[in-house]
Amino acid sequence: MRRRQDGAALIVGLIMLVLITLAVTAGFTLSNTNLKSVGNMQSRNEAVAASNRAIEEVAASLLLPGVDGSPSLAAPQRTVSMVDINNDGTIDYEVQIAPPTCVRATKSTDTGGGGAVGPGGIGGGASTAGSGLNALPDQYNSVWDISTSVTDAVSGTVTSVRQGVRALLSKEQFLALCS
Repeated sequence: MRRRQDGAALIVGLIMLVLITLAVTAGFTLSNTNLKSVGNMQSRNEAVAASNRAIEEVAASLLLPGVDGSPSLAAPQRTVSMVDINNDGTIDYEVQIAPPTCVRATKSTDTGGGGAVGPGGIGGGASTAGSGLNALPDQYNSVWDISTSVTDAVSGTVTSVRQGVRALLSKEQFLALCS
């Protein structure tokens, strides 16, 4: 006598197969999303590094003296820096640097006697007699805002970075650039 099979084992097997397939698909999707997230973070960190490299170049050239040694009175200009972050000979990022702006400046030295404060907070008066501190010209501690826009050469994504830079100005530079 032949027994009729209900097929319950087949139905349970198919359900288990569908559940395993869904679990594998979910795991693959999750790992793919994490991979994209890590890749985006790496790209952003590289863009910030490219921006910092360009900001350092601008900060180093901010208010360079003229050929005769006189202080520069020319306002900083907009610049573009092409950055090869991995030194493979291919430009990876284009950094647009807005003209740096003087945010504030405070007097750092005083030509009057007694209360002079020089670079690094060195106090004047009797304790620095003979140091020449009172003979220093007026100088100003200034803070400059440098804003950049970094474009990835491959993907075209744009990242913005702002940074403050401190520079010591002469009185002429202060009057021309920060007043």
